[in-house]
Amino acid sequence: MKLTFIKKMDSYRVYIYTRFWSQFFFTFIFTVNLLYHVKVVGLDPLQLVLVGTVLEAVVFLFEIPTGFVADLKSRRLSVIIGYFLIGAGFLIEGSFPYFVAVLVSQVLWGIGYTFTSGAHQAWIADEIGEDRASIAFVNGAKAGKLGEVIAIPLSMLIGYYFMVNLPIIIGGLSMVGLAVFLLFFMKEENFKPAQHENTSTWKTLKSNMNEMVHYTKASYLMRILFLIALFFGLYSEGFDRLWLSHFIGETGLANMTEGNLVILIGSINFVVMLLSFVGLHFISRSSLHHQLNTIYVSLLIGCVLIITSLTGFALSTGIIGLLSFYLIIQGTRSVMAPLEDTWLNKIIPDSSTRATFFSVKGQVDAIGQISGGPAIGLIAASFSIKIAMIASALLLTPVIYLYQLAIKKSRG
Repeated sequence: MKLTFIKKMDSYRVYIYTRFWSQFFFTFIFTVNLLYHVKVVGLDPLQLVLVGTVLEAVVFLFEIPTGFVADLKSRRLSVIIGYFLIGAGFLIEGSFPYFVAVLVSQVLWGIGYTFTSGAHQAWIADEIGEDRASIAFVNGAKAGKLGEVIAIPLSMLIGYYFMVNLPIIIGGLSMVGLAVFLLFFMKEENFKPAQHENTSTWKTLKSNMNEMVHYTKASYLMRILFLIALFFGLYSEGFDRLWLSHFIGETGLANMTEGNLVILIGSINFVVMLLSFVGLHFISRSSLHHQLNTIYVSLLIGCVLIITSLTGFALSTGIIGLLSFYLIIQGTRSVMAPLEDTWLNKIIPDSSTRATFFSVKGQVDAIGQISGGPAIGLIAASFSIKIAMIASALLLTPVIYLYQLAIKKSRG
């Protein structure tokens, strides 16, 4: 009976299910994660950014090697290992409220993320084809948002009535459970390893890397995409790690109890998920993700919204202004993510290196976060979080020009 069910569950459905549950568990954890760092572990602004820097440094070191594992051995195996390590990392983080434990968890989480990054997208593209994969990216992001919307109130209730760290522990265990689920139900029927007969793994690695470097040099749009990923990495780390401290400090909510803060932050994230879900639903019903030029224009508009809203968030002192700008930033980012995946998927020349190209994009983003995160943290520690937020917005402004170049190129 189990085997019959496995046969009936096609790859598209497994991808959608995985996107739903992985985002459900991630959100279940992240609803309280930053609050756990600030209130329970007691991290200061510089430590908060350093936690993110450790995570991104690990991603930088492991992104390409794990991408090669996915391209040479098995994308299915890579995804399963990834979710297992992510779950183990969060389990450690939630169980031990110490700075060192948080750093160790970032190492495991980072390695696990690199195993899933690129491999998951490449797996579904091979199993169902590039055309259906574009639809799967959008619908998968949509399913993920649905999982997030459901997870937030559950995490809020558990964090309020029990302990702030309990959702992190439960989420970590559940992520390990997801890895077990995929072990039984994730098929891999159309994967063609890049390694050929009588060719060593190291020679194949070198061949794949040379091929990617050659294509990246030859592809104008690929170079633009990687530069954009770099600038997004430069700006994002400071905002992601410091927004809560800025919000609490500017609104005078620092004296609230941990339980009430869980409800407040969870409610904000819930609204973000609803807005993101609506945006993704609109994209999935439209033709935005079918043509590269419309993707570029949409991403340009999103980038301008993020820059202006981040500046507004930095300068606002009232709770209404802070909430409004935060919602715009997060909603825009969630809608842009599947469009960026679709862009990269459409310009990758060879299926055998697809996972590695996605991994390279993730590594470029990590370089940006490793470079920008500590700098923004030092600005926050030396001056103020407000000035650090403005600096983050300035770091993103070159992307406007890069998107304009992409639009001109696509129009010939």
